[in-house]
Amino acid sequence: MAVGWFYLSFYALSLLGLMCVILTVYWMQLWHGGFAWDGTSLMFNYHPVFMVAGSVVVYSAASLVYRLPQSWVGPKLPWKIGHAVLHLLAFILTVLGLVVVFQFHNHENTVSLYSLHSWLGIVTVFLFACQWFLGFVVFLLPWVSVWLRSLLKPIHVFFGAIILFLSIASVISGINEKLFFSLNNNTQPYSSLPSEAVFANSTGMLVVVFGVLVLYILLVSSWKRPEPGILSEGQPLLCDGE
Repeated sequence: MAVGWFYLSFYALSLLGLMCVILTVYWMQLWHGGFAWDGTSLMFNYHPVFMVAGSVVVYSAASLVYRLPQSWVGPKLPWKIGHAVLHLLAFILTVLGLVVVFQFHNHENTVSLYSLHSWLGIVTVFLFACQWFLGFVVFLLPWVSVWLRSLLKPIHVFFGAIILFLSIASVISGINEKLFFSLNNNTQPYSSLPSEAVFANSTGMLVVVFGVLVLYILLVSSWKRPEPGILSEGQPLLCDGE
């Protein structure tokens, strides 16, 4: 039962993450003209796609590596590397999301970093960079002592969840800000809920559902990788599925 419920949650999460990215791409394609790397608004359209894909979906995938039952047996190093590589990929996509928005603002002579959304985003990326660097140094390189890893592990896990929360908050506020800008002078204002507003709001809600499911999987104690010699109730059931 434990194995089946885990994989049901995992596959539902994978489908939700894919839908979040696809719907964001569709939003930018249908209502905002698609994509181009030319400094115009078409370049800006990459920003929400990179942020949803990188800071939310791929970041969550990296966070869940140790929840896979396959990671519980054998050497831990390959899973550590996979965890670090996925986080690096998420960080690269997130930085690309920043690059396109700053290039767009420079092209349009628009002020940057004045909104709450931009402040949230910059803080999130800064914490993400610190988290990845310290995680690489402390948990992947071999010369760090076991006691220091044990001391820093709860902090690492805590900030991992905080960064995911901030990423979702940044995405939600960004969707809202984009709609205010794009519908501000439209014949159908945001308050009248035109089709774009309904679609984008729904995409934002899907991102929230995705994040809640990620946190649920992270918090279920029986789905956590057991420490050597320690199994919590329910974990042997997962091991039986190997």
